[in-house]
Amino acid sequence: MKVAPSLLSANFGNLEHDLDMINRSEAAMLHLDIMDGVFVPNISFGFPVIEYVQRLCKKPLDVHLMIVEPQKFVSQVRDTGATIMNVHYEVCPHLHRVVQQIKSAGMQAGVTINPATPVHMLRDIVADLDLVLLMSVNPGFGGQKFIPGTLRKVAELKQLIAETGSHAIIEVDGGVNDVTGRQLAEQGAEMVVAGNYVFKAADPLQAISTLAAL
Repeated sequence: MKVAPSLLSANFGNLEHDLDMINRSEAAMLHLDIMDGVFVPNISFGFPVIEYVQRLCKKPLDVHLMIVEPQKFVSQVRDTGATIMNVHYEVCPHLHRVVQQIKSAGMQAGVTINPATPVHMLRDIVADLDLVLLMSVNPGFGGQKFIPGTLRKVAELKQLIAETGSHAIIEVDGGVNDVTGRQLAEQGAEMVVAGNYVFKAADPLQAISTLAAL
């Protein structure tokens, strides 16, 4: 299992310490949640923080925009050095255009769907994607409880990817721990985003290693 620790749960009073831990860990990449207080009921951090993180982090950055009109910021996300730009299906009425903009900017394109959004809504775009992120909690806050129905959605998405010939990676974010992580792996998830499970652990390196071994 690929692991993408979520910066949202890190200690912002000592980011250098936590990023050093990530660099030494088995994490595949670092997940950054950008929130605007409009699409989701919270505000997180912006481009200056991403640029600072990129200078210190040796892992690829998965920048997840939980914002309205993410297409306005494609060039800014690219300039931070992000590997993946991840946008929500729910805020992109012209999703294909946004995906093409992301790819034209030299980044991998990811699309996220909320818990109440059916997987089949991605049928006409999934073949163009590098990653699909299933939210297993309602986006906006860390530390929420895993929504069990996500397991069914992972299986549905895996089938959809096979039917369409897509090469998209299946990622899941929300309430991930060693138990839910194993359940997700059994259904076909390939990458998990983990916040509190990693950064609140007594041994974050071991927590990442545990998930990576699933």
